[in-house]
Amino acid sequence: MACLQRAQKSVVVRGEQQVVSAAVIQPRFVAMPLLAGRSVVAEASSLLLIGRAARQQLNATAAPPAPAPSAMPSQANTGTPRALISLSDKTNLDVLVKGLSELGIEIVSTGGTAMAIQDAGVPCVKVEDVTGFPEMLDGRVKTLHPAVHGGILAIRDKPEHMAAIAKHNIGTIDLVIVNLYPFRKTVTSDPAPAFEVSVENIDIGGPAMIRAAAKNMAHVAVVVDPADYPELLEKLRQGAGSADFAEFRKKLAWKAFQHCSSYDAQVSEWLWSQVGSGPAPQMTVPLQLAQTLRYGENPHQPAAFYTDSSLREFNAGGVATSVVHWGKEMSYNNYLDADAAYQCCCDYTGPTCVIVKHTNPCGIASRSDLKEAYRLAVRADPISAFGGIVAFNRSVDADLAREIREFRSPQDNETKMFYEIVVAPGYTPEGLEVLKGKSKNLRILEAKPRAPSGISLRQVAGGWLWQGADSLNPEAITFTCVSQAQPTAKQLEDLKFAWRAVKHVKSNAITIAKDGRLLGMGSGQPNRVNSVRIAIEKAAAEVQGSVLASDAFFPFSWGDSVEIACKAGVSAIVHPGGSLRDQDAIDCCNKYGVVLLTTGVRHFRH
Repeated sequence: MACLQRAQKSVVVRGEQQVVSAAVIQPRFVAMPLLAGRSVVAEASSLLLIGRAARQQLNATAAPPAPAPSAMPSQANTGTPRALISLSDKTNLDVLVKGLSELGIEIVSTGGTAMAIQDAGVPCVKVEDVTGFPEMLDGRVKTLHPAVHGGILAIRDKPEHMAAIAKHNIGTIDLVIVNLYPFRKTVTSDPAPAFEVSVENIDIGGPAMIRAAAKNMAHVAVVVDPADYPELLEKLRQGAGSADFAEFRKKLAWKAFQHCSSYDAQVSEWLWSQVGSGPAPQMTVPLQLAQTLRYGENPHQPAAFYTDSSLREFNAGGVATSVVHWGKEMSYNNYLDADAAYQCCCDYTGPTCVIVKHTNPCGIASRSDLKEAYRLAVRADPISAFGGIVAFNRSVDADLAREIREFRSPQDNETKMFYEIVVAPGYTPEGLEVLKGKSKNLRILEAKPRAPSGISLRQVAGGWLWQGADSLNPEAITFTCVSQAQPTAKQLEDLKFAWRAVKHVKSNAITIAKDGRLLGMGSGQPNRVNSVRIAIEKAAAEVQGSVLASDAFFPFSWGDSVEIACKAGVSAIVHPGGSLRDQDAIDCCNKYGVVLLTTGVRHFRH
């Protein structure tokens, strides 16, 4: 083929532990052009195997002595381009090797990869026949050898490099196809593996070959992602010596370094979890691009959405790993709002509906009947709920879906409520179909439940802030009554409901609740008294007999937040306490016969 006449190729395959026999190719020297499109004085064709963590014992009890350079076995110099392949993820391996074989490319491999290649009807050569050494140390050493890395790293247009590898009968390797041991899958398995097992799944030979090939991107193509196989084969058919192929090698090299970087980040994260606690002295967060977005918070801001590949996020759930069943593409603001709604909803244990607008919950209700919970959540603030995000912590069936689809705004009992997103842990088939009928643009998300957990990373200019998630719930808090009036069982239940809600509202945060539903909230005000006034205004007449929660203590009480709430008809208040004027709050509540509780903890949310 034309591309093979212009360029010679070497690919090494990296396999698992099984030993696969392969024919020995006698070495011979030939003068031939390389895959990179550059000629050399004399080149030994290359065979490399990428070593994978092998677990089987060597059949031989001792490795043979290293042969002298002149006697070194070599599969180079056959005049045939070669590929070295060593894969943990064997997705589309058969398509790859058949395509390479059709192009006349010879393949080198070890272990399970070699067996899979042979099962696909494509011959391959063992790496031992390239290096002259068997796999050693339970498979830890098999490709860490000059016959492999010399063939990868040789600069083709440096005569001294080519003379050096020719002297030792080392063939060039121009194509390395490798991915790494499934470390993340191993250490996140249930039950967790022993420490020693996890260590054995840290890949060494693979990253060494990947990095070597990526560094020599001017001459070597390195592939770590099966998704790149079709383009690789197409570019090889078009001609490996082209400028287009040279640019493709650079792109593959970037991907290879990122692949190793993400892998090392996961190894480092795991090891820190074994030896350290709290924030690590250094950390790297591996991110995977999920989609580019039309824009960010505003049209002039470019944006994208990444999922977090950290070990701590494995199977953790939440909006980031949701399935979008219906509707137009998600926007930057959609992700922020959906996450706020779902985290708040999943923080409640009973069947609950939460409606969010601009990341603040404007409606929350818990009921055994989710339809009723939905109605009450809307009625808390129908103006804000219109165009908001609706979240449930239980599956949506057909009856609930019809309620969402047909419910009219309580303001006029005519206008159908409009929403950007509905998110829930599941949908019945009928419920999903009914909900799809509401709007072609309504985004319907299914996400694994996730209460606030893990760590929070937030960017500031030039750095990041690290903190644990605010996972503290009312069941873990001691509510201390500091007033003369004592709370009833119902008041205490409502206070805990309001306290659970207030941590999801932006500071300064105030929530007013009664009978397991949010009546009004004030958020994001630069002073607490304005948040109190806003919450009371939203609660309207229903404020009588309600309870109020504040995310932080009241700096002032008389003529301020506490007295305003008492005069409005609030029957019980909960706040962290800790102000120099706490006694003022107690005295004020005692004057009006209002229950006052303290928690000793606050819930700032900026």
